[in-house]
Amino acid sequence: MTRWLSLFSLLLAFTALPAEEPIKVKFLEMKGLTFTADLPYKTGENLGDYEKERCKLDLYLPTRVKNFPVIVWFHGGGITGGNKDGGDTPKVVHSWVQKGIAVASVNYRLSPKVKFPAYVEDGAAAVAWVQKNIASHGGDPKRVFVGGHSAGAYLSMMLGLDAKYLTAVGVNPASIAGLIPVSGQTMTHFTVREERGLPKDDVIADEAAPIHFVRKDAPPMLLLMGDKDWPARLEENQYFAALLKVKKHEHTTLIVVPDRTHGSIFGKLQDESDAGRAAILKFVADPVGFAKRS
Repeated sequence: MTRWLSLFSLLLAFTALPAEEPIKVKFLEMKGLTFTADLPYKTGENLGDYEKERCKLDLYLPTRVKNFPVIVWFHGGGITGGNKDGGDTPKVVHSWVQKGIAVASVNYRLSPKVKFPAYVEDGAAAVAWVQKNIASHGGDPKRVFVGGHSAGAYLSMMLGLDAKYLTAVGVNPASIAGLIPVSGQTMTHFTVREERGLPKDDVIADEAAPIHFVRKDAPPMLLLMGDKDWPARLEENQYFAALLKVKKHEHTTLIVVPDRTHGSIFGKLQDESDAGRAAILKFVADPVGFAKRS
């Protein structure tokens, strides 16, 4: 892993013109994977500059397998910050690609420059782009998973549960192979509440809340949580999972990983011994059967 990161850093350093005008690596091929940066998933003359800037994804592809699954992954950051290649994301993603799973790591527009539901709509556009294009990159469009950490988990749940967003971009919500929300907010997100001038700690479950749309025919779902997450976040996900079961959704699994905080539940996914990582790999291999075995 260190060798890969060093190589990536070296290429970034040497693929520049004058020192004051660096250019970002667009394509990188190395042992076991290819990496393409900043692919626009929205196009058109009506896009604003900010939309053009943020609505891009990085595509990580395994090179040793064909018809591979792909995870559309949304970063965390409270919907007000974060980036598709920030923090532990490259390390975690690289570890999945080594197991034959492609990853589309997605940027989306952020609050307060935009307000709900703009960032959810961006997420839907990214999923549509991946489903439409992954076959040309060697992947299986029937095995598109949607996941994320924290705010990204919230987006993944909104996309998987409120069918109107994917339907609006020509994606059948039933075609999503599974959802992988890691430490997500199931109520109306605190940033959405803030956009409305409401206290962040108000408990609201309306059209901006994944829990508002729990349904029997939602995609299979793996909910990952740490036992040391933020106050009430674990309980929120436990209630969410319970409501899905009440709705007769048969393929929901909640896994609570010991000794994990809100941040480390994601960062530790790169570790071979991590229980959350093992669960994701098994879920992607068989999302329907996973719930039955858990």
